Amino acid sequence: MPRELSLPARTPDAIAAHLEQLILDGVFRPGQLLPSERRLCERLGVSRTSLREGLRVLRSKGIIVTRQGQGSAVAALLPGRDDSPLMHLFRDHPRTLFDLLEVRSLLEGESARLAAERATPADRVVIQRRYEAMVEFVQKGETVEVERLAHLDHAFHLAISQASHNPVLVHTLQSLTDLLLSSVFASVKNLYHREAPRQMINRQHARLYRAVMEGKPQAARRAAVDHLDGIGEQLREIEAEERRLERSAIRLDVWE
Repeated sequence: MPRELSLPARTPDAIAAHLEQLILDGVFRPGQLLPSERRLCERLGVSRTSLREGLRVLRSKGIIVTRQGQGSAVAALLPGRDDSPLMHLFRDHPRTLFDLLEVRSLLEGESARLAAERATPADRVVIQRRYEAMVEFVQKGETVEVERLAHLDHAFHLAISQASHNPVLVHTLQSLTDLLLSSVFASVKNLYHREAPRQMINRQHARLYRAVMEGKPQAARRAAVDHLDGIGEQLREIEAEERRLERSAIRLDVWE
């Protein structure tokens, strides 16, 4: 944690409010262990008694949980989100993939614009690492492990959204993690073994990366929207091609 977290007010409520803001900002994420009490006291400039009272406030709200022998961790802020009936319906009906791509275009276009405006040097380091990890994996060989690439792709887009420094936007996207991963997985599985779509996706990722890193908000938004629109168009073309092949096969059966 950076040293500038030192608090002007050291009451338990002020400590709790400050930690809540750090959680909202994504500094501490769901499931992540908080630093030790000693380290928090040093960084926040508070007494251990005040810190413990502040943590008790967060615990009473369900924002943090205590793990036996490990310390305090940020709670799952949206518990059971991936097991709800609605999530099952979305996952089990492929047509919702195109609806999800539309939602991603809206949210990720804006998060890319904000990231280009607001990203800190630390944010850019994370984005660079996520992008380079994805590119390195792709360049390793001809055969691409679909699930691994989908996770690297998702991590790159998530790093950009976190650099938007809009907690509501970040947590909205995180609440859709399973669905977002499923859409990335579908894109990689259906498109990445085809030369033209693969080159398109690689170019679009590079364009998005450059726009965010160079601090060009409108270019970043356009790159994110074009990327997702392009994926949607390619998937629709594959769907149309499969229908054409199916009709041709039926006609062939009729004539035989």
